[in-house]
Amino acid sequence: MTNIYNNILQSKANKEKLLALLLDPDKIDLNKIELLIEKICQSPVTHIFIGGSHVNNNILDELILKIKEVCVLPVILFPGDPSQISDQADAILFLSLISGRNPDFLIEHQVKAAPILKKTNLEIISTGYILIESGTETAVEKVSKTKPLDRNDPDLALATAQAGEMLGNKLIYLEAGSGAHQAVPLEMIQFLSQNIKIPLIVGGGIIDLQGIQKAYDSGADLVVVGTAFEKDVDFFKS
Repeated sequence: MTNIYNNILQSKANKEKLLALLLDPDKIDLNKIELLIEKICQSPVTHIFIGGSHVNNNILDELILKIKEVCVLPVILFPGDPSQISDQADAILFLSLISGRNPDFLIEHQVKAAPILKKTNLEIISTGYILIESGTETAVEKVSKTKPLDRNDPDLALATAQAGEMLGNKLIYLEAGSGAHQAVPLEMIQFLSQNIKIPLIVGGGIIDLQGIQKAYDSGADLVVVGTAFEKDVDFFKS
């Protein structure tokens, strides 16, 4: 596997937009995985993210292996905690919830994960994770016990993103949350994209192809779709 982060940087430099599909192992039926993978292979998806706020089953390794049997897309872990690490993946978003002040999600989980990750060949991509108010309490809020940033305060969102960039994060991930009622405001995406240099990921609350395009047009380098695809595997044909 080529260096995934360098490929993301190259795509940003070339103004090529990327699209990730987020799969939650707890919502996957392995008996129907062949159809799911077929739909993914037929889609414009460029990356597969795997993870969730809670993952209670133990199919992570099996799920990744089944995807890799027929799909050449890079598989990247998007973990809610250190238990969601698999050396079968290609890379991991090493997340720090920089919008919150819960030390468990700022550094404690990362400390617990570090010895595990050192034993793998995963490409580790430091990612500043910023939760944005979306009109409903999301799973991320409940699990992390943190409040999202005000969706009407782009200055605070930018300062948080810039702090993450200065701390050495390689990516900034603006997240409205799984099943969010409202996506990240387009004005906020544009404001951040114009004032940080590292790639910007945007996810949560995107329910149609127009939403993806609007996020791109506002400056997102990589858009993440999850719940919409869970509800309709033909989402990308709509």
